[in-house]
Formats: sequence, structure tokens, C-alpha cells
Amino acid sequence: MFVKSIMKPVHKSQVAQKDERLNEVLDRLNQKDLHAMPVLDNEKFIGVISREGIYRHYFEGGESKEVFLNERTAGETCEEEDLFIHDEEVFEQTLPTFKGYPILAVVDEDKTFQGLVTRYDVIEQFESAFGVKKKGVRIAFTSEESEGRIERLGDIIKNYHENVISLATFDETDKLARRMVLKIDKNNNIEAFTKKLEKTGFRIISVKEV
Repeated sequence: MFVKSIMKPVHKSQVAQKDERLNEVLDRLNQKDLHAMPVLDNEKFIGVISREGIYRHYFEGGESKEVFLNERTAGETCEEEDLFIHDEEVFEQTLPTFKGYPILAVVDEDKTFQGLVTRYDVIEQFESAFGVKKKGVRIAFTSEESEGRIERLGDIIKNYHENVISLATFDETDKLARRMVLKIDKNNNIEAFTKKLEKTGFRIISVKEV
């Protein structure tokens, strides 16, 4: 899945233009209950402006509140010019890119603003990947790193007619085994299914209805 498939498009994104006065930006942030917004130079992304950043710049400066809010612009106050991700990146790349902000600008190769991704959007995608919103049985187990292990798992699932909700894999710290989390529909053969997994070389860590 690519970033562009989960991002909010331009027409649904709250943004500030670089010449916009801070009083207007702050009013919009407060009215929309937003922590931060991308700042654009026409259509080009140049940084992010936040309520915290505005307050910090005010207290660090020597201007009066009225002068600061009415004369300073978003372009002068914005930060994090590298807080963006390209629209052709896979969505997993969004997580390490967030830097204390709940939003991430999405741009093309010319840094033209395409939309934004929120941390909430990313969490929703991971919830979907783990089948969080659908009830079932969560089976955590490990498997030695060996060729054909996923094929063996697939054969067992097929033979026991399990309906898979989600499947995720993780590296163990020693890199010799891989943790797997399988979520399936609840049924009457869970015990037989897990015993078959163990007989086939998968070590069961936990089985829990969630």
C-alpha cells in the first residue's frame, strides 16, 4: 500500500500559506482543534507550523503580542522543512518519519504538496493489518528461519479450513527465529489446529480470544 492511498487529498487538508499572518493561522488552528498544519509557498511544501511553535517563537522574541501575531507570517515561523514523505513511498515508511507532530506532509518529487497523512490514519492501517476491529482467536508462535515455512503454515491453515483475519511476522532478537501472529475466526478446532502447528515445528507462545 502506498502513502497516496491513505493520505488526505489537498482539498481536505488544512494548510497555511507562507505569507499568512500568524493571528489568522493561530485562529484556524484553534477553531479546527489542530496541533499543526503544513505551510506552503503556493503549492510547494516548506515546513510545518504548530501552536507550540508559535508560542515558543513569541516567548523567545522581544516583540509585543500584537506586533508578533499581526506582522509575523507562517513562512517566518514554520519549522521541520524535512517533515514530509513522497507519495510513492509505502505507508510503513510513515512511522519513522513522524517527529513529534501528528501530521506528515505528502509531496511529489518536486515537493509539490499532494496531501497529508495523520498519525491516526497510520494507526488505523496497522489496526486493519492486525485485524483489531474483528473478533477472533489470536495465536502467537515462533518459527525457525527456514525456507518454505510460510508454505507449510498455509497448508495447515488450508487443511483445517481456518478463516484468516490477519497474519503478521516479526524478527526475533537473535535473528534465528521469526515471531508470527495469526488471527483466525473462532471455531471448535483451535486446539487441534495449534497442536498441528507445534508438531510441524511452530512453537506456540500464546492463544487468546480477542
